Amino acid sequence: MNQSDFIKAVLPFKDKVFRLAKRLLVSREEAEDATQELYFKLWRNKEKLAAYKNVEAFAMTMTKNYCFDRLKSKQANNLSLVHSNYKEKDTSLDKKIEYKDSVNQVHKLIENLPEQQRIIIQLRDIEQYNFDEICKVLDMKPTAVRVALSRARKTIREALIKKHNYGVS
Repeated sequence: MNQSDFIKAVLPFKDKVFRLAKRLLVSREEAEDATQELYFKLWRNKEKLAAYKNVEAFAMTMTKNYCFDRLKSKQANNLSLVHSNYKEKDTSLDKKIEYKDSVNQVHKLIENLPEQQRIIIQLRDIEQYNFDEICKVLDMKPTAVRVALSRARKTIREALIKKHNYGVS
């Protein structure tokens, strides 16, 4: 695989790799480092990439594993989950604040989900992966992915309803 073929194979999903890394690691800098490391590993093994039917799923799996290794390492003792992928619209200041607060509430709820549910929400609802792709990335059966996604969404929905109805978080 030459450089041009490599770029064509990996460029379309570079933002998804970064967003997953950012979801799992503490900061933009950590996510950038993880993304750079992943692409370095992919480049080193570019000849082997042709053997994979879905290079994107392989890259997402590598990203997930690398981030977990970082989180487990001694250097990452104080990492926490952060994600800010919200774009504001041309609306009034109070609406912008309300939207931002709602997005922050959902992100906090996602952060409190079990690890597996957190990743499935990221891949399905944010990255728009289909169930087959998620199954490949996480090495799970489709039923298990659907159940985990359903439970994660239910947990988030119930917490939002509780907050909305009672003002309790």
